[in-house]
Amino acid sequence: MSLVNTFLAYLQFEKRASEHTVISYRNDLEQFLSYFQQAFPDMEWKKVDAVTIRTWLITLMEKKISSRSINRKLSALKSFYKYHIKMGVFETNPVLQVHTPKLRQRLPQFVEEKDMDKLFSADLFAEDFEGWRDRTVLEFFYATGIRLSELRMLTFLDVDLHNNQVKVLGKRNKERIIPFGHAFQYVFTKYVEVYIENFGTPIQNKFVFVNVKGKQLAPKNIYDIVRKYLDMITTIEKRSPHVIRHTFATHLLNRGAELNTIKELLGHSSLAATQIYTHNSIEKLKSIYQQAHPRA
Repeated sequence: MSLVNTFLAYLQFEKRASEHTVISYRNDLEQFLSYFQQAFPDMEWKKVDAVTIRTWLITLMEKKISSRSINRKLSALKSFYKYHIKMGVFETNPVLQVHTPKLRQRLPQFVEEKDMDKLFSADLFAEDFEGWRDRTVLEFFYATGIRLSELRMLTFLDVDLHNNQVKVLGKRNKERIIPFGHAFQYVFTKYVEVYIENFGTPIQNKFVFVNVKGKQLAPKNIYDIVRKYLDMITTIEKRSPHVIRHTFATHLLNRGAELNTIKELLGHSSLAATQIYTHNSIEKLKSIYQQAHPRA
């Protein structure tokens, strides 16, 4: 097994990394491997040094690859070396000698409250199975702020309508309980009724969100659902499941929720990851100030 495949197997089976993460790491590592094999045909992994990596970065910059993407590729390479140092394959990590490109602070995009109200109050959803499923997917994202990967893996056993809460298995197999309101409880109950009409009584360990054939929704299916309906109510550049996650967090913060509470709901491992949402609230305050203050 190649060094790349050994590392990916470690990520998948020991670290329990998501499928998306494993694919991203594979693409980044294979891209670097392809580069240095072409640029330095006689070179082996053990001979790769900081200069090799820097020349790779230069080629990426020349291709107009963003700083964010380059940093992600370096992170994958750094983790690759860290693992193989632990295994005794390498002695040093050359990535540590490479300076990462500076990132421009980018605020997370979100949908305005009035637009989310429009989404769920307008007659946008059909009264058939797909219509109720699509609405429930969107309501689930907005009511709980969960990730796409978490939503895909939900089973009927995870959703507790009696206590209005859902059990979510997040990154690194970390479980968390997220409450939801009566509005979502109503929508989910209607979805279950339509589900029963099409597929019979749901088995507890069956996936909640399925296609018309009863098969688990693929990530692309969920992306398409979200984009289809967000296209109808907003003009923001990004219209993805993660944007609704940002929307969930931003709206909670704007209405007075504590940052630490939002951190727990989102399943962030540190408060630093959640603090970016404070920037959106500050921007909103600035906007209100500019409109309201006589000398703004």
